[in-house]
Amino acid sequence: MPFKSKAQRRKFAELLVTGKISPETYEEWNRETGGKVLPERVKKKKQQAKKRSAKKAKKAPRRARKK
Repeated sequence: MPFKSKAQRRKFAELLVTGKISPETYEEWNRETGGKVLPERVKKKKQQAKKRSAKKAKKAPRRARKK
């Protein structure tokens, strides 16, 4: 899985130095990333609003009230 940001690459480099991940893992991620220009950080995607059910979206027209 390639790196998504520069911050993620730095974090993995830190984990490599402390011995929490293997050099093979770091190199695999680095190889898959290639020479891409990465953003400093990646923002979370906004969640899309849930689609309304067809029944609620299509209401019957209101009838005129009798006085």
